[in-house]
Amino acid sequence: MTAADHARATLALGLPLIGSHVAQFGLHVTDTIMLGWYGVVPLAAGVLGASSFFVLFIMGSGFAKAVMPMVANAQGQGDEVQVRRVARMGLWLSILFGLLIYPMFWWSEALLLALGQATDVSALGQSYLRIAGLGMIPALLVMVLKSYLAALGRTQVVLWVTVVAVPLNAAINWALIFGNWGAPEMGVAGAAVATVVIQIASLLFLCLYAGFLPSLRRYQLFIRFWRPDWDAFASVFRLGWPMGLTGLAESGLFQASALMMGWIGTVELAAHGIALEITALTFMVHVGLSNAVTVRTGRFDGAADYAGMRLGAKVAIGLSVVFAAITVAIFLTFPEPLISVFIDPAEPARATILAVGTALLVCAALFQIADSMQVMALGLLAGVQDTRVPMIYAAISYWLIGMPASYILAFPLGFGAVGLWLGLVIGLACAAISLMARFWMRLPK
Repeated sequence: MTAADHARATLALGLPLIGSHVAQFGLHVTDTIMLGWYGVVPLAAGVLGASSFFVLFIMGSGFAKAVMPMVANAQGQGDEVQVRRVARMGLWLSILFGLLIYPMFWWSEALLLALGQATDVSALGQSYLRIAGLGMIPALLVMVLKSYLAALGRTQVVLWVTVVAVPLNAAINWALIFGNWGAPEMGVAGAAVATVVIQIASLLFLCLYAGFLPSLRRYQLFIRFWRPDWDAFASVFRLGWPMGLTGLAESGLFQASALMMGWIGTVELAAHGIALEITALTFMVHVGLSNAVTVRTGRFDGAADYAGMRLGAKVAIGLSVVFAAITVAIFLTFPEPLISVFIDPAEPARATILAVGTALLVCAALFQIADSMQVMALGLLAGVQDTRVPMIYAAISYWLIGMPASYILAFPLGFGAVGLWLGLVIGLACAAISLMARFWMRLPK
């Protein structure tokens, strides 16, 4: 294959996944915008609650992420039985994780208070998480099924299920947050209910698709689903837990920055949440490309085609760099219009939120290349089922370098909100360098 062939193949697989991730994140953006219209304290509580849920979701989704390269590798070897085995046990592990983690949502107010958050924000955050936590299992199962279907090349359905969910989520939010159309006015809790409804609906559709589509029936994914397969269970667990902890290390870095931003002030936390929504939305493009490269690398690995793997990796990295450069230009040129979308024009703190958020987007422009490279490296390493050492590299970069840098720049050196984000730049850059080096050094000649 030529470089152009690799680019076409990567985009054919990656564009629907990018669209799916962008649409999936659009659900969170919708929540943030509507809660921003509802009030600053509900927005801060929603940001804190959603980010707390996301941290645990990312940890649990390691098993779903493991399914993708394992199914792709089995496809590369022509082993359809192994496809079913690893996907089914990925579902098992996700259910177990969701059951074990729910108590943290129920008693989240005490945890948020212990982390130094304001009393009113913590109480509302718990109201959100007690409801949103009920959606953890369906959300993780959706993630497993998306990974399974993407590895089999069924990326279009992954895209359209998520796209349809966005307007449905907006409609339910409009009804339940504000009390429109005769619905009760639930505020933050309404946003949580909308999210759970969407997760359950998406799960039901994907189960029907994966279980009954004629071309997929031969995998028999749900036949005798209750029957354990301990060898496959152990294999998915071994590959998945480091991926979950790697995701936890990164998402935890941003969550910790949100908690420290809460120490600075509620307005700064609201601005942080808005800026993070915008940067995370653009980051979904790189996540989609990373997923595509995981599938393609897994197939190359299964077929022992290392020359194809090498060229495919270079092309995918190039695509990611191009988009990162475009994002930098947008963030530096239009920061204030991007921030203003999330704020009610009548909000008294609007000017302050705009000023802080604009400064944070300028910082975000600094880490676009580093952020894209670290997630691409993780996708490449996942494709060759290398997850434990990358977990260590990521943890060191994010927590032993990035987090102390954020704290020192924000508080002892007095840079405040901007200092927190500059520390993120440092941590992400270290992760990008070490993880990329890991992939290229271990790739067979």
